[in-house]
Amino acid sequence: MRALFLLFLFLLLFTVVYLLFWPVSIDPVSWQAPSSQGSVKTLKANNKLDKVQRIDMGSDYGPEDFAINSKGVIAVSSHSGNILLKGPSDTVFKPWVNTGGRPLGLAYDSADNLYVADAHMGLLKIDKTGKVTVELGEQESADIVYADDVDVAENGVIYLTDATTKFSAQRFEGTLNASLLEIMEHRGHGKLIEFNPATKVSRVLISGLVFANGVAVSNNGDCVFVNETGSYRILRYWLQGPKAGSVETLVDNLPGFPDNLSITSEGNLWVGLATPRNKLIDYLSNKPFLRTIIQRFPAALRPNAVKYGHVIKVGPTGQIIESLQSPSGEYSFTTGVLQTAEGLYLSSLTETDVGFLPIRK
Repeated sequence: MRALFLLFLFLLLFTVVYLLFWPVSIDPVSWQAPSSQGSVKTLKANNKLDKVQRIDMGSDYGPEDFAINSKGVIAVSSHSGNILLKGPSDTVFKPWVNTGGRPLGLAYDSADNLYVADAHMGLLKIDKTGKVTVELGEQESADIVYADDVDVAENGVIYLTDATTKFSAQRFEGTLNASLLEIMEHRGHGKLIEFNPATKVSRVLISGLVFANGVAVSNNGDCVFVNETGSYRILRYWLQGPKAGSVETLVDNLPGFPDNLSITSEGNLWVGLATPRNKLIDYLSNKPFLRTIIQRFPAALRPNAVKYGHVIKVGPTGQIIESLQSPSGEYSFTTGVLQTAEGLYLSSLTETDVGFLPIRK
């Protein structure tokens, strides 16, 4: 009996020491999460994504982001490293090029070169023949660590997010785990970068972002929008006009973690909300010591993403125009939308198919 008691004390002491002192990857800081308003008004829960159609992408999964070229060919990135294509008359997405890394954001330029934000490789360019070149990698002046999303302005200038310069997707067991570390730490290692492919010159427009994610240039090129996933908001950086060089919040206090951004011909933004906000994460926002302790728990006991589908359309002044949801997770972990004349293409972190909602006529 005494031996069992001593064993219990030893295990208890070991657990306490482990929870208090075991080294972890994050060094959290205190911040104050905005009080969640949940699904109110235009964000009220609905089932509009439950009837999503599915477009096959073979053995690939995780259709992260889309881009469409001048001929109507749609490209999608995947977990395997493949870029898949679907022409106007195709019924499925077919593999085209493998980047050798983890491609995330995609954008075509005016010459139909495809730019890829690859979390492992940096900013890549794939020409029409399928040749892949590294435009901006870890050794370049902007010091890319976790390339996340990309967009190309009409003048050819490229806007790229480096999600976190601390938590590399390669070193920290994948893109999702690295993003969770950045969000839990909340020190803000993300950047918005401007890159001129003609001069090869890059500059950081915004730094200190807590997981810099989706990016989209306005149709007239006067500003660029960027998602700050860990702070539940969309920012606007002014490129032109009297506010040039300044940053303002377009939408704050979103009900989920914003992922990719895409802009419509009307100047509205589609935003993918990968998963709803977590009450425990919000509660712990101003308790960095407890966040450190939780990081020592087994992964299954830490706050986890919820299977839920949600995309929203945001107007140029920040108003929520449309909200499409799937509380049942019929199509879940939604990362973004590509709006075309035929309908909405939906991307996801985990789904095995591309989602599609035809436009009702």
